[in-house]
Formats: sequence, C-alpha cells, structure tokens
Amino acid sequence: MPKFSTRTKPPVAWLLIFLISGFLLIGCASSNPSANTEEAAPPLTEEQQALNLESYDLIWETIRDKHYDETLGGLDWQAIGDELRPQVAAATTMHDARLPMQDLIQRLKQSHFVIYPADVYDDAAGTPFPEDDSEDSGRVLSHSGLPGHSGLDLRVLDGHILVVKVNEASPAAALGIVPGWEILTIDNIDLASRVEKISEVLLDEPMLGMILSRSMEARLSGEEGDKIVLTCIDAKQNTVDIELELGPAPGHAFSMGNLPTIRVWTQQEVLAGDIGYFHFNFFLDVMTVMGDYNKAMADFLELPGVIIDLRGNPGGLGAMAMGMAGWFVQERGQRLGTMIMRTGEMNFVINTRANGYRGKVALLIDDLSASTSEIMAGGLQDLGLVKVFGMRSAGAALPSNITKLPNGDGFQYAIANYISEGGEVLEGVGVAPDVEIIPTRENLLAEGDPILKAARLWLLQSETTEE
Repeated sequence: MPKFSTRTKPPVAWLLIFLISGFLLIGCASSNPSANTEEAAPPLTEEQQALNLESYDLIWETIRDKHYDETLGGLDWQAIGDELRPQVAAATTMHDARLPMQDLIQRLKQSHFVIYPADVYDDAAGTPFPEDDSEDSGRVLSHSGLPGHSGLDLRVLDGHILVVKVNEASPAAALGIVPGWEILTIDNIDLASRVEKISEVLLDEPMLGMILSRSMEARLSGEEGDKIVLTCIDAKQNTVDIELELGPAPGHAFSMGNLPTIRVWTQQEVLAGDIGYFHFNFFLDVMTVMGDYNKAMADFLELPGVIIDLRGNPGGLGAMAMGMAGWFVQERGQRLGTMIMRTGEMNFVINTRANGYRGKVALLIDDLSASTSEIMAGGLQDLGLVKVFGMRSAGAALPSNITKLPNGDGFQYAIANYISEGGEVLEGVGVAPDVEIIPTRENLLAEGDPILKAARLWLLQSETTEE
C-alpha cells in the first residue's frame, strides 16, 4: 500500500530555491496577439495610457537591473527602450499597448520573459471567470495547500480533460472513477471552452500543456467537505453527473518564507516483480522528503530495479536533486548541470554515496514535471544513469519571478539560466524522454497507467536479459 509521509519540517531558508511559476502562478505570454479582440473595445482613457507607460517602464527597469546577464547579450537596452516607449504612449487600445511591450522582451530572444494579459492570467490561474457571479466560483492555484482533495489527477491532452490517476481511498475512487474518464464540466463550467480560450492566446507557449492542466486542476480545489459537481464521460461512453465531496488531502501542510502553504507528500512501495517505486510531489520540506527518499532507497538496495516518479512535480529546492541523484552515481565530481546567475555560477555537483544503488533505474516525467524535476531528469539522462519514460517535460527549468504591472497585466522574468551537463538548454524545450508515451483515453482505460507499466516492464525485461 502507498504511504504518505506526514512528518514535520526543518528550517530550509538557506537552500537555493528553484520554484517555478507554474506552481505559484501561471505566467502566460500572449504569443498570438492577433487572437485578442481588444480592437473593438473602447479607446483607452488617459489614466489607462499612463498606467501602460508605467508598466512599460517597470518591465524595462526590471530587465536592466535583474537579468542574469548584466550585458543583456550585448543589447543597447537604453536605445531599445527609447525606441519602443513612444509606441506605448501612442497606443489607444490594450492590444496596441502590449505589442511594444512584447517587442521589448522579445529582443532578448530568451524564454521565461513573458507578459500575460490580466484576463488570461485569471483564466489560467483558476480565479473567477468574467461571467461567473457566484461567490465561490473561482479557485486559485495555491490550492495545493488546501485541506480538501478530490483524489483526481487531471491532464489536458489533445484538448480533452482526462483523469490520469485516482488516489486510493479517495472520494473519487469510492465513486468508481478510474483513469481514462473524461471531465466535461466542473460546477457547470464548460472546460472545453476554457481550454480553447487559453490555447488561442498562448498558441506558441512551450508550457501550454502545463498551464492548461494546472488551470483545470485548480477547479477541483477547496476545503474538506466542499462539494463539486462533475459531468464526465465514463469508461462505457456514458455521460454522467457526479457530486464529489472533497476528502482529506494527502500529506501535510508546509510553508516557507513568502510561498503559499502547500501540502507535501511522498509515496513509496514495492511493485510486483520486486521493483522499488518512489513518488513525491515537491522538492521541498527537506527532512520529510529526503528522509523518506533515503529510507526508501536503502530499502531498495537489493531490488533489481527502481522507479523514480517525477510526474506532476513542479520543482522546488534545487539542492535536493543533487542529494537524490547521489544514490545512482559512483564517480565523484559528476554534475547535473550549471545554473548561471548575475552574481556567479552554481554547479549542481552530485553528492555521491559509497553504498549507492547499482541496479537499473527508470525515471518518469510528464508535461507537468518542471524546474528541479527537469534538472534531475535531464542531468541523470545526460550521464546515462537512468532511462526516462513518459512525456516531454514542461521546459520551465529556470527560477523566475512574477510581478503584477500597474495596468493589471503580469510580467514574468527569469533570474538565472540553466545549462544541462550535456550542454543543452532545457528552458522552453524540456527533457525528451527516452521512451515517449502519451496517455490517451484508450490506453488509460486499458492499462490504468501506461507510463508506469512501460517502465516496470523494461526493468523486468532488463533483469531477464541479464540473467
């Protein structure tokens, strides 16, 4: 049976944090400005025009002062700022005002510098939609800290909102929901239209899959005992309405600094065929997660294969990946990659263990695996120490901040750059799995967890081949 850890936390403020915006707030770039329809809106007032100029100036100053490359790649930042500012001043619509702001950050030719319109930000973050008028119509992405839990893990795949996992002993499992069910509405909100709206605006956004799935999962958040009404297509193709009462969330509440409260859990078990399995949801709460991980790996030492599941894990403390990777590395001085900051570089040197694990290792990722998850997966893959199964990761490897602009839009900017040990830039690209498996309604219904199944079969076949 899976076990969820509930132990207490130590102070960890001294560790370097690589917590991506996909967990706290979804940063959305208007990659397709033509998708906006603001040309039909009333002309901007003088106050709105002034706020847009303030927003432009704040973006320009933030990049000048906080970009990880002080030279900005050799750009004449003053000249670029002077060139584009008059276009903001002359703009009579929000659409036209955003275009030079987008042009400004695109001159960097780097990912993780994005502007997202206020309305799309609200949509993606799960806050109330414009037409919602109920007091409790919106749920925010900090839902990870709320004590109520549906037991469902959702992904938006090819425009469909699919259940990819149902936690045991959860309210959803008790109602008979299984992987492969499709969710059509949550509390009478048509999800397909939300997916379409976000997708149109974020047409070329590399993190679109992550943004969509997080925004849909946010609708399932709440307090324990809250009731959510779902319209679903079940395994028999029937459309059914289900009232789902939120049960207790797994794990325990964890908070650090200015981060919102989240719930941290770990899961460890031995699968059929003596395959060790470890899954956790954040690289946070060092004592709990590292304690459980080290205990699990010590228990797995004599097993022929181990699976580390990083699916859905948005990252956290980068230093934890160095300790976790140490179980699989024998040679000292090996690195997961290098983080380049304005004040210097940080090498992700792996902490090796003399009594490490020497069997086969499979690592699972999907499009919600980000930040530290990508650093660990990409680094171990570069070193040839694991075989990666699943979907391409989010491509959100950089630490970044998000600030709200005076005009109500949001601005996301990276504060470091990351290069994998193999020389690859993961930001905007992600980690490509060695064995790609895209969940579908069909394979979820047939196999339950096709990614986990493929990894387990590979480990078992490897054992047979060696014998």
